[in-house]
Amino acid sequence: MIKMLKTLTLMTMIAAAGAAVSNAGVDNGDQAPSFALTDAAGSKVSLSDYSGKVVVLEWTNPDCPFVQRHYQEGSMKKLTSAYSDSGVVFLTVNSTNYMDRDANAAFAKKEGISWPLLVDQDGAVGHAYGAQTTPHMFIINKDGKVVYQGAIDDDPRGSKDAAERTNYVAQALDQVLAGKAVSTPETTPYGCSVKYKK
Repeated sequence: MIKMLKTLTLMTMIAAAGAAVSNAGVDNGDQAPSFALTDAAGSKVSLSDYSGKVVVLEWTNPDCPFVQRHYQEGSMKKLTSAYSDSGVVFLTVNSTNYMDRDANAAFAKKEGISWPLLVDQDGAVGHAYGAQTTPHMFIINKDGKVVYQGAIDDDPRGSKDAAERTNYVAQALDQVLAGKAVSTPETTPYGCSVKYKK
């Protein structure tokens, strides 16, 4: 366990170093960049399909230990389940250059992902948003504006009990759905660097 935590800490430092030279992406308050991608099942999914809805974007890479930990813990499933009755839309984007639709389909099947898992193999959407790590989370409000971007929670090492963590995404969603301003609109994302096409 200690070895794993040291590895995760080192990877966090590497990801943070990479973030400094990453894309400018979007600022909070900006209109979310539109996109149309193919999901793991081969269907076309456009951001415009969800106009007027709150949308959560999650950047992922099945090979990343941080992503693996969150899926083993059920972090993403718990989020999607908790907000399903509120009409919040969850979209997972994979900008990993070497992962095609088949790879995404295998990941979706393995993890029981029931929401769209989108293939962004050329990295165009990731660059548009400035996604730096996996996971990297973005929340878009009903007006189509980015109101949160950053980490899923305050526990990069995975050393806290779930009840002790601050889940930034859940906190922001609660505030957005209540018609309030997001109190913590931006945090530093942690995880593996997005493996963009060179």
